[in-house]
Amino acid sequence: MTYLYGFLFCGGCALAGQLIYDHTRLTPGHITSLFVVIGSLLECLNIYDFLISVCGIGAMMPILSFGHSLTHASLSAAQNDGWIGILTGVFDKTASGISFAIFMAFWVAIFFKARD
Repeated sequence: MTYLYGFLFCGGCALAGQLIYDHTRLTPGHITSLFVVIGSLLECLNIYDFLISVCGIGAMMPILSFGHSLTHASLSAAQNDGWIGILTGVFDKTASGISFAIFMAFWVAIFFKARD
């Protein structure tokens, strides 16, 4: 059942993004930012952890999960380190993903030539 829920959650996120793109003037960058903010809000309301328990990895794949990770790291570090944890906690949990994205973007930029 977890596979079905995960598929439906990811598919629902993709469908929502496509519908927003088709029926509004928002660009893909706007939609991505919107989904990150929604993921952060769901984490602040303690809903995203429930989605992870129900949908499994299906809830960890969409861009909503990035907002969840940022907020979850900040809130947990804030409980341990106080106000400074809000700023430093983000880098603890998401540093590997951001570093990998920068690393891959570097290699793609070296091997592929951009078109005009």
